[in-house]
Amino acid sequence: MKRRTTVVVSGLVVAAMVLGGTVLAAMAAGVSGHSAGVSSPGHSTTMSGYAAAGMMGTPSPGSMMGSGNAGGMWSNCYPSGMMGGTTQGKTLTLTQAQQHVQQYIAKYRTTSLAIDEVMEFQNNFYAIVKDKSTGHGAFEVLVNKGTGAVYPEYGPAMMWNTQYGMMSGMMGYQQSSGPMTIAPTQARTIAMEWLRQNQSGATTETPEQFPGYYTVHILKNGKVTGMLSVNGFTGQVWYHTWHGALIQMKDLHA
Repeated sequence: MKRRTTVVVSGLVVAAMVLGGTVLAAMAAGVSGHSAGVSSPGHSTTMSGYAAAGMMGTPSPGSMMGSGNAGGMWSNCYPSGMMGGTTQGKTLTLTQAQQHVQQYIAKYRTTSLAIDEVMEFQNNFYAIVKDKSTGHGAFEVLVNKGTGAVYPEYGPAMMWNTQYGMMSGMMGYQQSSGPMTIAPTQARTIAMEWLRQNQSGATTETPEQFPGYYTVHILKNGKVTGMLSVNGFTGQVWYHTWHGALIQMKDLHA
């Protein structure tokens, strides 16, 4: 019996790893088409090489391999629906979502991280966590509106963040390092070109800098309608398809 139990548990672990890779591969494939047709001099915009999810990357709170995950290995990684979770009709308030993010960043045990902005969208809450020592963004997270589970945002936050992302430190993955080669003004120009081709009439705010990339709010008629990110080394654009409509936002000025 002991041997059989060991085999079954091992099989479940392998299955979980395969499923996690499949989900993230699908996530990467789902946004790749939005980067087409945008470029800056000398920079490619083709989304590739992101299907292999960073399951062996440097652990962080809420990541698949993170030891500080109070909700179990999977609960903080994927939102309701992907891994069978349910909100059961409950919706957190913006203040409650902020509290969950604060608990999440407390696991890093550093005073340099602080919440800079919290936004409620139709499908999730979103927050920017800022590094006060640099004055720039550290990472972006999402909060499940029903359960309060906090997890790294999809796309750029997972794949492009050179300090906190899931690909950081992954065996065999060559990630860009050093200062970003694209300046904030260039990132905004690239974002505006993407919008010109894909969302006519929209504009952007000043880019928020993160390790390895920028994220910008998309504005139309003075209101935030979405976000996109620009890789700080390649100029690739990644449109955030997962939020839904903006409901409200709170700027904490970290």
